[in-house]
Amino acid sequence: MNNALEISHLTKDYGSFKLDDVSFTVPGGTIMGLIGENGAGKSTTIKCILNLIHRDGGTITVFGRDTLREERAVKADIGVVLDEVLFHDLLQPRQLGKILSSLYPNWDNGIFEHYREKFGLTGNKTVKEFSRGMKMKLAIAAAFAARPRLLLLDEATSGLDPVVRDEILDEFLAFIQDEDHAILVSSHITSDLEKAADYITYLHKGRVALSGAKDELLDSYGKLVCGRAELERVDKALLGGCRMSQFGCEALVKDRRAFARRYPALTVDSVTLEDIMVLTGKGDAQ
Repeated sequence: MNNALEISHLTKDYGSFKLDDVSFTVPGGTIMGLIGENGAGKSTTIKCILNLIHRDGGTITVFGRDTLREERAVKADIGVVLDEVLFHDLLQPRQLGKILSSLYPNWDNGIFEHYREKFGLTGNKTVKEFSRGMKMKLAIAAAFAARPRLLLLDEATSGLDPVVRDEILDEFLAFIQDEDHAILVSSHITSDLEKAADYITYLHKGRVALSGAKDELLDSYGKLVCGRAELERVDKALLGGCRMSQFGCEALVKDRRAFARRYPALTVDSVTLEDIMVLTGKGDAQ
């Protein structure tokens, strides 16, 4: 399996914020979920892939081609869907297709018309008259019509109702059935990533806090719920972060099997991606 995207030691320093030595890979035929709090560096990473901002260090390759040296060829293989749809309000979808066909070298109008029909984007409505869900479907139709091999999605499903999100996720899962395709998706909706993603990279304050196969992360990590006195007796090296309240403590366990062998009397629950993100963000247990 070839890697669709390789990011190695990516650095971008804004002074007040630094994307610091970020490295991860997205294998072909997979979906990588990029998670993190607001301002963690997710959008900065995607902008660096697209060369929309100048990076201070590191390399990025898409299907083995350097994004700086072979920018034009690389961008022909990338489809982008952003949180904010930027198509002109007064355009109708068919008009938009004619405009985009002149901009994308691999544009396939048959694919665009297929998704227009499938998503119910027919008729004479303009972009201005579309709901948020319809605008997002239009952006996805345009991205697919460009015949990309890599899709970059920056908070593309935020603000959509669960039915529309589920429909769109199904399209993404179908897209990566071809191992020559891959998706990098940043999202705050971790439940979507639990359903669709193969890999997860968590950015925290500009650095990679963890990265790996989603199922392995969910299987390895655990959540300890206990009292303060019980937490005091636990080796802090086994924990990734802790949240305390007047009712007790929640701590992220890095290896729940090893923890269970050492502390059989303490119960460790399974975790969600949100648990991992929130508790990791709390820092080392005190």
